[in-house]
Amino acid sequence: MAGQPDRDLAGPGRPPAVTPSPLSRGATPGADRSRDSYLPGHGNGGYKVLHYDLDLDYRVVSNRLAGRAVVTAIAEHPLSRFTLDLGPLQVQDVRVDGRRVKYTHRPDKLQIKPERPLGAGDTFRVDIRYAGKPVPVSGRWGDLGWDELTDGVLVASQPNGSPSWFPCDDQPSAKASFRVAITAPSPYTVLVTGDPVSRRRGAGSTTWVYERSEPTSPYLMSVQIGRYELVELAAGDVVQRAAIPPTLRANAAHDLGRHGEIMTAMQRLFGPYPFREYVVVVADDDLDDPVEAQGMAIFGRNHLDGRRTHERLVAHELAHQWFGNSLTVADWRHIWLNEGFATYAEWLWSGVSGDWPAEALAAQWYQRIAARPRDVIVADPGVDRMFDPLVYKRGALTVHALRKRIGEEPFFAMLRAWVAEHRHATVTTEQFRAHAQRFAREPLDGLFAAWLDSRALPPFPR
Repeated sequence: MAGQPDRDLAGPGRPPAVTPSPLSRGATPGADRSRDSYLPGHGNGGYKVLHYDLDLDYRVVSNRLAGRAVVTAIAEHPLSRFTLDLGPLQVQDVRVDGRRVKYTHRPDKLQIKPERPLGAGDTFRVDIRYAGKPVPVSGRWGDLGWDELTDGVLVASQPNGSPSWFPCDDQPSAKASFRVAITAPSPYTVLVTGDPVSRRRGAGSTTWVYERSEPTSPYLMSVQIGRYELVELAAGDVVQRAAIPPTLRANAAHDLGRHGEIMTAMQRLFGPYPFREYVVVVADDDLDDPVEAQGMAIFGRNHLDGRRTHERLVAHELAHQWFGNSLTVADWRHIWLNEGFATYAEWLWSGVSGDWPAEALAAQWYQRIAARPRDVIVADPGVDRMFDPLVYKRGALTVHALRKRIGEEPFFAMLRAWVAEHRHATVTTEQFRAHAQRFAREPLDGLFAAWLDSRALPPFPR
């Protein structure tokens, strides 16, 4: 997400530490443990989700959601029980492979006990019916997940808001495919992160169906419901659309007018766009920061002012489709691989568009960082600082330092290979270090140690 790229670099305070859920301690050793070091209370172990099939019915006025989730998974070792992440919605029925089973539901975990233990390698289906008034997950990053707008819904789940609207294995490494069908009142447009499949209009309501065939982390699934007008952003091989409030038509035409050029530039720099469609949603409410989802970015009406003031954020969110969405961090401690690269993409677009070159922006941000306390380790900032502006800007400076060290041609070849070789997979900092070394004539250990592993600020890269 765009996060806080232009805010004060002093960084936020320290909220209370995350305490793992008691249900993450499984009867089967390690069965229910999250693999994420920063948010151990989110995510589960013992199985791998292959596919989510969600059928949802939403009433906008009453904020009432009724859902059926069919989760197809494979057991990684024998399981006498397992858990899914799910917020304070009312669970009405749970079945495993068609058989009604025992379950318990606390505000954050749904614990399920199959009629018979599952064997290692077994593929199984969990059918969950639930309903209630969805509320976002509140915490150190504000309200995340399913959130009511003045007239509609916005879903922005990074990093742990997905359980606010569907049962899931809520950790970034747990990628799966999705089918999502949502029925909502007909005056509203429904957009979901996925390729549109069908739209069926009934008596007063319309059912919208989307499929996401590429492996997708639960936090990157999004639903947007509003009185939107759909417009084409640019022609070309990639479908580029925008969903905007009609009152913002003129501002959107100007502020998003170069979107096709940004897409072309990023494909040249990073390789082919990794999905079939890209949708920009502009909510009819103000938002603090834009946020990306898989094949989608969500902005507030305040981000369109008719002067392209926030075009760098348009570039930032689009870059996340490569860095963050196709290539997704295996653990939240690697968050700089998302935000450092998306921030550097802002700087690259600035140069391509005829504004400040990346070198000048790197020098400017270096001076601003140098004037602040050096209190964040980029490669492992800690859960309290994972969205700190220093992770964004010093992460981008790390990318710039690497570019200066290995040279222009090897650098961009390295980026395109990184994207291609890990397409739709998960990545770590250690993998990136090893990958970059293949394109360098000299060891890079010192460069990465200085920029990623130390609080001290290295000299500006020349």
